[in-house]
Amino acid sequence: MNFKTITTAVALVGASIALAACQGTAGYEPNPYDSMDGGIWSGYKTASVETQAMQNDDFENPAMPWVDAAAELYDKADGEANVSCADCHGAPDDETGGLKHIPMKGVGASYPAFDPETNKPINIEMRINQCRTKYQKAKAYKYESDEMLGMTGLVAMQSRGMERVSTADFPDDKLNAFWKKGEEFYYQRRGQLDLACSNCHEDNPGNMIRAERLSQGQSNGFPTYRLKWQKPGSLHRRFRGCNKNIRAQPYGYGSDEYMNLETYLAWRGRGLPIEAVSVRK
Repeated sequence: MNFKTITTAVALVGASIALAACQGTAGYEPNPYDSMDGGIWSGYKTASVETQAMQNDDFENPAMPWVDAAAELYDKADGEANVSCADCHGAPDDETGGLKHIPMKGVGASYPAFDPETNKPINIEMRINQCRTKYQKAKAYKYESDEMLGMTGLVAMQSRGMERVSTADFPDDKLNAFWKKGEEFYYQRRGQLDLACSNCHEDNPGNMIRAERLSQGQSNGFPTYRLKWQKPGSLHRRFRGCNKNIRAQPYGYGSDEYMNLETYLAWRGRGLPIEAVSVRK
């Protein structure tokens, strides 16, 4: 599938998706998580039954056109080096359920990772662009482009069901200093509303905010297809949206601030299964 055909394909199912979202909101009951014992849980829990059904079935999951198109890009030679992702990482397996499976099992469960070239955390988006510019001699993808979202979804879904891992809180871990900064960011109040990430996702998960039920703000489902976006989006897009909601100045995609926060969230959600590409309201 060509990326130019994605908008048309998604438009055909847009009406049914919007209807499912409305039906799901009407069916919510009072907070079912008041008695939680402090354990961690995925935002899948606070999604409506209809939204969960979309995520559960790859043929219904509206993010799959992006992933299908990325599977074709994985096989396609690109750049001055005229090499493909498959040339370095291995050929994809036979198609299963209409989707290609590539040999990157576990990758999505272990990022962000420490990058010795920059001495900073690096996420899957950055690693993809590093491969493109360094090995393919190709132009980097824009952070929120269809190509990047499709490719990150393709890579992340190879780890579905695997537990998120992170040792960033260990004092001798190379990510530890960035983890600490991410933790500080998470608890720091900001914006005109004077709110921190923790005020919503630690103090009030399960409670309603407008027409949505707050989750714990875990990152195990990204990239995620949001019904309000009508397309997949990255974790950093979600960060920016949260900052705007509390009237705070958002940081740039791939910024040090957001990479530190992403490193902290990976640790915070360790043990949760990777769900990408998830579907949320």
